[in-house]
Amino acid sequence: MGKELKGYTEAEAVARLAELKLDKWFVENGWIRRKYRTDGWQTTLQVVNTLGFLCEAGYHHADLEVTWARVLVKLKTHSQGAITDMDFEMAKRMEETVLWRPAPGQALEGNPNQFVHDKS
Repeated sequence: MGKELKGYTEAEAVARLAELKLDKWFVENGWIRRKYRTDGWQTTLQVVNTLGFLCEAGYHHADLEVTWARVLVKLKTHSQGAITDMDFEMAKRMEETVLWRPAPGQALEGNPNQFVHDKS
C-alpha cells in the first residue's frame, strides 16, 4: 500500500513472464493480461469470484472483462501506473488457483470436466 516498487518496461515484463513460466500471460498496452476460457456462464462466474477473492486477499485489484465463456484479466499497479512485482505475484497466484486440479492418486478425484481451459 504505498511502497515504491520498480516499474517494468514492456520488454522487461515479457522477460519476467517467461522467467516465471507464465506462458499464457502476455503484455499489451502497459498491462499483463490473461484470457481464461471456460465451458460457460456458471464456470465463468466461479472464476470471477475466485479472482475477486484473491485480489481482495492480496489487496491488489485486477481489471476484469467478463463474457459468457471467457474472463480477461488485466494487471498493472494502478498507484504506480506501471507493471510491478505485485502484478507478477498476483498473476502467479491466479494461475495456480484457477487451474488447480488434484494430482492423480490423491483422495480428491477432481472434476471430470475440463471447465477452465488452459489455453487463451
